[in-house]
Amino acid sequence: MSSSPRFRIPRPRTAAGKVAGVVGAAVGVAAAGLAAGVVSERVLVRRLKSDPTDPYAHEVFEQLRYDESYRFEMPDGTDIHVEVVEPTRPVAGHPTVLLVHGFCLDMGTFHFQRKMLAERGDYRVVAYDQPGHGRSGRLESGEYDLAALGRTLRRVIDETAPEGPLVLVGHSMGGMTIMALAELYPEMFGDRVVGTVLMATSGGLLAETKLVAPALIGRVSGPVLYMVSNATRYGGTVIDKARKSTTNVSWLLTRKYGFGTPKPSPALVSYVERMNSRTSADTVTRYLRTLATHSRFPALAALAGTPVLVIVGDKDMITPVTHSEEIVRRLPHAQFVKIQDSGHVVMLEHADEVNAAMERFLEGL
Repeated sequence: MSSSPRFRIPRPRTAAGKVAGVVGAAVGVAAAGLAAGVVSERVLVRRLKSDPTDPYAHEVFEQLRYDESYRFEMPDGTDIHVEVVEPTRPVAGHPTVLLVHGFCLDMGTFHFQRKMLAERGDYRVVAYDQPGHGRSGRLESGEYDLAALGRTLRRVIDETAPEGPLVLVGHSMGGMTIMALAELYPEMFGDRVVGTVLMATSGGLLAETKLVAPALIGRVSGPVLYMVSNATRYGGTVIDKARKSTTNVSWLLTRKYGFGTPKPSPALVSYVERMNSRTSADTVTRYLRTLATHSRFPALAALAGTPVLVIVGDKDMITPVTHSEEIVRRLPHAQFVKIQDSGHVVMLEHADEVNAAMERFLEGL
C-alpha cells in the first residue's frame, strides 16, 4: 500500500448573493407556510417512530471498527475519505471487498455488510465516501462526472489494494461507478477484479428512474421545486435552507421511496434520512446531468468473464426491477437475487438476505 499523506482540506462554502438572499427570504416564507400545514405529518412521523417492535431501535450506526482511516486528494481537488478493515484471521487467496455507495448516501449504507464481514474476519474490507458525500470533499466548481467517479474508484484501489484479487460491491450510483471503471479500465476485470456485486442499480435509461428526484425533494416543497430546474441560478445554499424546513416530510418520503416493507424499521428510515440530509443540495444539483445521461451498457461486456451477483428489491421505486433484469439479460451468467418486500436500500432493509447472498457469492469464487 502506498503511503498517502493524511490531511483535511477545508471544504468550500457557497456564498449567497443579493438575489439569492431575496429568493431565500421568499423561500423561507413559503417553507414556513408549508410547515404550518404539515402538522398531520408531524403527528404521523411521531407515531411511526415510536414503534416498540423496531428490531433496530438500539442499533449503533456509524461507529464500526476500522484499522486505518485516511484521506487522499484527487487531481480535481476533492479529498476522499477511506476506511480499511483488516482481517482478523486472514485466508490466503481471499479477495479484498471494496464497497461503493450510492447517491446521497455514504459508506454507512453498507453498515450490515461491513459488520458481517468484520465478524467473519477472513476478508479485508475497504469503504470510502464518494466525492461530495459523507466525509469526502466537494468539487469547488463544475459538475460531477461518472467517468471521474470511475477514476476515483481506481485511485482507491491503487492506494488501498494495489495487489491481489478484488470484489467490487456497488449500490445504485455505486454500481454505475463500477461500470464507469469497467469502461475506463476493462483489463482490470478478470485480472484484478474477480467478482462484482451490483445492488439496485442501472446500466442506463436513467430518465425512467426516480434516482434524483426523491433525494432532492426529500426536504423541499412545491414552492421550491421551481428552483430545482433553476438550480444553477439560485444555488444550493438557498435550496438547503428550504430543505431543512420540512424534516417530517423528508422522513416520510425517505420511508416511501427507500423501503418496500409495509412497516419498515423507523431506526433504519431515520438513518437513511440522515445520510440524505447530510448531502447538500449543491452536491445534488452538480450530479443531476451525469446521472440523467448515464448509459454504460457496453461497459458491462468487461464483466462477462467474471462472476457477477445482481441484487434488487422487488418494490424498488428508484431503480425498478426492470433495470436489474436488463443487466442480467446482458450478463446471462450473473446470479440474480430478487428480494421480496424490499425497496431501494435493500442492503439495509433486508440485511440478512443480502448478507447471505453475498456470503454464498464470495465463497463460490
